[in-house]
Amino acid sequence: MAAAVIAGAPPASASTGSAHSAHQQTETLQLVAKQTQSQLIDVGKKGRSLGDELVIAEDLYQNGKKVGDHSVVCTYVHIGPDELQCLGTFSLPQWHITGQALLHLPSTSAVAIAGGSGAYSAVGGYVHTAPAGATERHLTFHVTR
Repeated sequence: MAAAVIAGAPPASASTGSAHSAHQQTETLQLVAKQTQSQLIDVGKKGRSLGDELVIAEDLYQNGKKVGDHSVVCTYVHIGPDELQCLGTFSLPQWHITGQALLHLPSTSAVAIAGGSGAYSAVGGYVHTAPAGATERHLTFHVTR
């Protein structure tokens, strides 16, 4: 999908149809995210507490080629068990997709697609994330238009 998405065209893996409406299209996109930087920002009480933030930067890859970036800021909203409210942006040269989620740690949950730009300006759906090591995740985008 790297060349097709970077150019702003629909991905080769696009499929039509949806459980919600015959007029919607669902596309899938698979990327690998590799963390390049992270920082825990300790605010308020010393140690992990409400309001602390986790800031993460990742490179996005497809078929071994870097195709974009992902940045996310998560705020701790519950401690023990930990829950984080996260807002992030997946960025490729011709489009952006924003996502948000309330993550319950440890997480392999879905992230809601909140919006996008370029070829993905009027989208919904979700991104399923699965850990693939300490600093790598597999991402499957399920994008509806």
